[in-house]
Parts: sequence; structure tokens; C-alpha cells
Amino acid sequence: MTKTARGKFRLETFWIPAATGEAPVYSLALTNDGDQPIADFTLCVSGPARIDPAASVEGGQLVARLSNHAEFAPPEDFVLQPGEIWILKAHGMSYHPKHWTDGANAGYVVLADRTAVPVEVAPTLAKGDNAALTRGAVVYPVPKVAPVTVSIVPWPETVAISGAIAPPPGLDPRPEGAVAGAAADAFAALAQALFPVEGLVRPVTEGGFPVSLAINDGFAPESYKIRFSATGISIAAGTRTGLLYGLITLGQVLRGARQYPETFVFPASGEIVDAPALDWRGVHLDVARQFYGTAEVAQFLRILAWNKLNRFHWHLSDDEAWRVEIDTYPALTEVGAWRGHGLKIPPLLGSGPEVTGGYYSKAAIREIVTLASSLGIMVVPEIDVPGHCYAMLQAIPELRDPDEVGSYYSVQGFPDNCLNPVREETYRVLETIFDEMIELFPSKIIHIGADEVPLGAWSGSPVALARLRAVGGDAMADAHAERLNVVTNTHGADEIDGSGAAVLQAEFLARIQAFLASRGCVTGGWQEAAHGNVIDKTRSTLFGWRTVEASAALAGEGYDMVVCPGQVYYLDMANSQAWSEPGASWAGWSDPEKLYTFDPVEGWSDAQKEHLLGVQCCIWSEPMTDRGVFDRLVFPRLSALAETGWTQPERKSFARFEALTGLMPILYGIYAEV
Repeated sequence: MTKTARGKFRLETFWIPAATGEAPVYSLALTNDGDQPIADFTLCVSGPARIDPAASVEGGQLVARLSNHAEFAPPEDFVLQPGEIWILKAHGMSYHPKHWTDGANAGYVVLADRTAVPVEVAPTLAKGDNAALTRGAVVYPVPKVAPVTVSIVPWPETVAISGAIAPPPGLDPRPEGAVAGAAADAFAALAQALFPVEGLVRPVTEGGFPVSLAINDGFAPESYKIRFSATGISIAAGTRTGLLYGLITLGQVLRGARQYPETFVFPASGEIVDAPALDWRGVHLDVARQFYGTAEVAQFLRILAWNKLNRFHWHLSDDEAWRVEIDTYPALTEVGAWRGHGLKIPPLLGSGPEVTGGYYSKAAIREIVTLASSLGIMVVPEIDVPGHCYAMLQAIPELRDPDEVGSYYSVQGFPDNCLNPVREETYRVLETIFDEMIELFPSKIIHIGADEVPLGAWSGSPVALARLRAVGGDAMADAHAERLNVVTNTHGADEIDGSGAAVLQAEFLARIQAFLASRGCVTGGWQEAAHGNVIDKTRSTLFGWRTVEASAALAGEGYDMVVCPGQVYYLDMANSQAWSEPGASWAGWSDPEKLYTFDPVEGWSDAQKEHLLGVQCCIWSEPMTDRGVFDRLVFPRLSALAETGWTQPERKSFARFEALTGLMPILYGIYAEV
């Protein structure tokens, strides 16, 4: 490597919003901190912010753009001397940045010899906002006087306790039978993994308090009853999961009483009777935009269980990456799981020039599914089709119509990212992939995405246009052909109701669902899976992410619904509107209180509620390169969602929740500085 290639570079980015009275502009300043000049170079940056393809750029030019990856070149014959700064100003963004994580969070310089040199990137600053940038979970201190005397999240159905005894050092579960034994083993492993030095489970020789566990008739699947006495505790339930939840509640009570004896008690007598309000209490994790290793996913599942959350929606593919091993198509992970300079998928969303990424082997997936099952969690895998398939199509390019011309663009700025619904090759490949996945996931729910298909999808494919002409008529086919090469990178680009794209997608969805049904599977999909009203409502579950009203309307049409509106339940949305907060704002924002008090079925009729399965929060990972940002965005809002799913609405209290949530575990242990 030459001396020049070892030079240091520093990138600072600034956002000047329109509210300042100036025209909005995104400014990038590259400093050469090395000791050699550079010429004939380009600057590559990535982050959630996307430069509009039609943007005008002062000080250089935009030479390449793929979604949030942008490459800039300086003017001809420009030389960046040591100590000098090259300034670019981009007038035109696909959306205006609202938070410090919206800007570029990675970059590199490509030198004349094509060497890629990483750049030190500072967080994006906004003009007129000088507040300190935040990361790490907000600290919720436990008060000396709390609204309740025991610490339990989510709050139970009935708490009728009295008196107090000195909290024991730990619990000594004594199961009756194999099912109770499995619950005791799962709790011991859970407590050890989450709180390794606390000894929540210990034998009587080390002070463990006896806890009898028994399976009894008359309990709903996840319900349980705890009875306290001064000499021992009993937990009864109808299932292993019910007993596990009883032990988790007891573990929370013990942790509160031991760590905050002035605030919480360990009851001497009484009982707790508990059951969930909703069956589906889910969390979605996007592992395509940012990769989370098996150890991270496993620990995250343990935190879900501690919150009595019972569905893990695993978003395994998207435009940016493919994350699941498929034996028949090794290119999916050989190509689709990795990003880097010179690869088919360039650095995106904060990844630098080096090769980054990863995928889950089948052995790792089986490990995760087994762990989840022991914790009462169903794993729902998602392969997002027919849209959001850029990575898949880079890995298997022969899936594209060989006669297709031109391009169409997704709302995120990816070209030609949809599987063709007319070609038989599409179904041959997908059926093979789904067969391999069904073997891995015993839940028999396969989520197929079906969201955000671009308005112009397949507008350059002769076979797609011919099929559209046959089923939709000449006028629809001709109108659809006019959408070719139209750059659609703003909101509304995926509003396809009544369009040719929706007609073609409907045929795709009907066929894929029929295949999954033939394998005994329920088809999951985002609410766009209802386009054309072609899927079998008795074998499908829809996830309503746009509005509560849209979810209610679909429930009224007979679709079983999981409610997850982006305005409140998308945990990538920031906690406030302040620039200093990390996250996004395209759907809105929600702090813990707003999420906690939100009514997911406001205005629903009794008939619509018959099709309510439950609620789910969604963790989209675009802003989460920094794990401190993950902790800030996810906690304690994940616990607030858990209480919405478990606790009856009339028994909710944010004041109580705020007093107790500080005892709940977080994934990376990164807290905000106070």
C-alpha cells in the first residue's frame, strides 16, 4: 500500500433545515489529515440519509447512488492537499433528516489506484440545534415510594398479597413431573443468562426458598397462579409456559425486594392470579439492515421471555442482505449476506469498505428455535417477497426476466428489486427455499412480506406486461409501461392500489399462499398482502403497520390482524422530535409513555375485535449501527408494548410502569450518561 493510501481522512456532515430560513442543504466536509495530497479520488458515504438522484451538488458531482450509498467525485483536476477541506453541498434529499442518526455514519475514500481507505466520520450536526447527542437507554430510577409494593412487568391480572418476609437469597424450584421440570430448567437457564451473579435459582443449602411447581387442570395456556406463605411458595399452571411465566413473575418480585428493600417487599401471604390480555405479543427484529449474531439473538429472546412476550418475528431478508442458509442456493449467502467495497452489494447503512455482514447457518437457526421454544416463544421467519429482493436478485440474477429493459425504483432507492410474478423460475426457486425453511421452523407460519412493491414494478418486463394486458386490459398495461425509468424515491411510491403492479402482485400472492397452504402453513404478510383480496383469510395473518384504522378495516373484511402501526410501535422511530435523539421520524415518534398509553384498537367494533390476534413492536435496524442506539430505541419501549399485550387496559398505569421498568434487563447494558 502506498504512503498516500495510509493517509487519514475525516468527514463532517451538516444539515441545514428549511426552518432556519435558508434553503435546506446537506453539507459534507472531507479533511485530508494525512501528509500527502490526493487527486483523482472519490468519496463514498452511507447512512440512512439518501441523496436524491436529481439533487444538485455544489463542489463536485454525484457519480453513483444505490439507496443510501452515495459516491461523489470532486471537480476535474481537483487536488486535496494535506490539511485542506473539500466541501460538498447537496441540494435534494429523498427525505429531510430529522435526527443525528439520519446522516452519513460511515465513509471511505477511493484513491486513484482504487484502494479504499476508511474515513473517520463524525455524527451529523444540524444548524440551530446544539444539544448533546444521546445514545444508551434512558435511566428510570426506582423511587423510594412506588405505587405498588411488588415489582412485576407486565402487571398481573390480580395481585392480592399481604405482609412481608425477609427476601430470600434465591429460589429453589421443586417441580412435580416432567413438564414442571422442564419449566424449572428453562427458568434456571434464563435467570443464569440474564443475571449471572445474582443466584436467583439456588439450592436450599444456599438459602433457596422452596417453590413447588405443578401442572393442574383449569388453566388457560399461559395463565398461572402463585400462592405465598412464610414457609414456601406454590405455582400452578396448565402448561410449561404458564409455570415459566409464574417463575418469571416470582423472580421479578424477588429481584425488586432484594435490590430495593425500602421500596418493595417479598410477600408473606396471598396470591397472584394471572393471564394475558392478548394471545399475540410480538417483537419483530430486522437482521437484514444490520446483522445480529446468534449470541445477540439468543440473549434478546431471553429478554423477550422476561417480558412475557411470545412471538419473535425474524426478518431474514431485505434489499440490503439475505441472512438464512439455503442449501440449494448457496449464492444467497455467499453473495447476499455480505456488503463491502467492490462487492455486488456495496457498503450500506453505516458499513465501511471492509467486508461486513453474516448469516445464520441451519445449525444456528435450530439452536435459536429450540431456545425460543423452551421460553414459550414462537419464531415466525420472514422472507420478504416479491419486493425488497435486491440482495436476492444480486445472488441469483437469472431470476430477472432476461428480456426486461430499463429500470423501476423502490421507495428506498433500490432499482429492479422485485421477483417477477409471471416467470415460472420465480416459483421454482421460492418453493425450494420455503421447503427448506419449513423444515427449520415448526411454527408453520411463514411471513412473506408483500410490502412496498414499487408502483413501476415489472414495467419493462415483456412477459409481465403481456400477462397484465391479458388480465387487466390494454389501458392498464399501457399505463403501466409508462412507469418505466421513472425514479420513485419519495413516500407514495409504494401506493399501488388499483395499479398494474397490484394486479400482478395479487397473482403472485395467491400462488405463493396456495403453495404454503399445501405444506400446512399459515401465510403471514404485511397489510399489502390484502391487495386484490386473493389470499385465503382462513390461512393467513396480516400485520397492520400503517394505521390502526387500516388494520380495523382489514379486520372488518375478515383478516386476522396483528396491530403494529409505525407511528407508535416501530421502535426505530425516535423517542422525541429532537435532533439530538437517535432514530427516524418518517412514520412519527413515540416516547415510552406515548407507546404505553396508546390504544391499538381504538374505534374498533366488536366484530372487528374478533379478528384481533394481538400487538407487535417492530425493530427496523437502519439507524442501529451503534448498539448504544439500539438500547436507547428499544428499551423501555419494548416493556411498554409487553404490558399492552399482557395487562388488561383498565389495570394499566404508566406511573406504576415507570417506577418498575428500571429493573428490567436491556440487551447491551448501555445506558445514557446522566
